[in-house]
Amino acid sequence: MRIVGFLKYAEATLDYLDELENKTISIIREAYSRFRNTALLWSIGKDSTAMLWTCRKAFFGKIPFPVIHIDTGFKFKEIYTFRNKYAREWGLDLIISSNAQALQSGTHPEKGKFRCCHALKTEALRESIGNYKFKALLLAIRRDEHGIRAKERYFSPRDNGFRWNYQEQPAEMWDLYQSKLSSEEHFRIHPMLHWTELDIWKYIQREKIPIVPLYFARDGLRYRSIGCQTCCSPVNSRARTIPEIIKELENTDVAERSGRAQDKEDAYTMQKLRSLGYM
Repeated sequence: MRIVGFLKYAEATLDYLDELENKTISIIREAYSRFRNTALLWSIGKDSTAMLWTCRKAFFGKIPFPVIHIDTGFKFKEIYTFRNKYAREWGLDLIISSNAQALQSGTHPEKGKFRCCHALKTEALRESIGNYKFKALLLAIRRDEHGIRAKERYFSPRDNGFRWNYQEQPAEMWDLYQSKLSSEEHFRIHPMLHWTELDIWKYIQREKIPIVPLYFARDGLRYRSIGCQTCCSPVNSRARTIPEIIKELENTDVAERSGRAQDKEDAYTMQKLRSLGYM
């Protein structure tokens, strides 16, 4: 009776952010137990920083695998400053990956967003996987972020050509995840699929997670989604604090990635990029 009473009390004291966090930590630990040759992709954005935070909690403050930042050479200077500061403070085993050959050949967003994203992000990631033989990559994508990402699974296989078969994803029922790979494949692990943008900000507020200042309004503008400076546009906003951002999101009908160029180029750009291995 005492045990049952304690369990009921414990359940009653958990709020929905605890439940989101618990599931995410469970998936992170499950992935690491199955694939020791694992890495985490850190874009320095709010979602991947929140996931990095949960990884630190999952392993009691020290992440036991590398953290990869895909550097296109076109990121905001604030992203580089934030990355260097917290990689050092949090003791991260940081791998900075870039496609030097593509950059030297003049690859640039002005020559086509699809071509640029594929060369500077997907191909740079492919090189890291080849060099370090990673079998699992943790990414902080969410189902509510974009229509094509809504088709994802928590454990999502990629073939030896880096391709994602979004039309034939494995079933995931009762929290049972596929984890069998051939020698040439790898898994993308998505521990935060079940979160929303609003959940992320409420979690950041509760946990007091450091965030790149680009997310806060200045002169009536702020960024909701950050990446390459050449491909991101700010949205109209007066939100200068996290509570103000939360209030704003509770009352907006503007899409989160409305300022991201690759989402605007044509209706299928993101789908094509992700099918070829894009994050």
